Amino acid sequence: MPRKVVQGPIRDKEKTKQKLLNAVGKILKTKGYSGLMVSKIAAVAGFDKKLIYEYFGSTDKLIDEYIKSQDYWSRFAPEGDVDLSDGGKEMSKLAILNQFETLKKNKELQKILVWEMSESRPILKKLLDQREEVGEELFKNITDPHFGDKAEEYRAITAILVAGIYHLNLFTGHNGTTFCGIEMKTEEGRKKIEKALVDIIDYAYSK
Repeated sequence: MPRKVVQGPIRDKEKTKQKLLNAVGKILKTKGYSGLMVSKIAAVAGFDKKLIYEYFGSTDKLIDEYIKSQDYWSRFAPEGDVDLSDGGKEMSKLAILNQFETLKKNKELQKILVWEMSESRPILKKLLDQREEVGEELFKNITDPHFGDKAEEYRAITAILVAGIYHLNLFTGHNGTTFCGIEMKTEEGRKKIEKALVDIIDYAYSK
């Protein structure tokens, strides 16, 4: 027998919060960050703007929660079945390849990254700091012990890989189709980039 769904203040509150978060995503995707005004968010969600203050405290805190829910690295955690005995090599491949694919699909995250690169705001600085904290834990506990005195070299390689993933997806998503002669909007082209990402990680671990 199906379990009865109980309606009530707690359930309604969570549904309302989710609709407000979804409204941030819709506006970010269609209007960009300049459209994230409290009255616009409330209108898209279909609620009075006072609920934003009641449930989140402020518009910035609502946007902050939405951004954290979309950011890849802020939510990343190694899968439970990933073998870390290789010093994080397979984990690194999985993380990088998943990010490459996730960013292609997530137009809202693309908008957030453009926002990060074009404006200086406390809400974005907080996200960057949180992202760095996650990365620091992964480096410190998994890859740094493997690389030893060459740990920073691998960190630099990772920085270039992540930056490349950002640029290629933003470039393809907004203006371009071909980069260095590779058709980025084709499955074949993206597979070539994925192979290059894996090859670079393999090379770093073979040094």
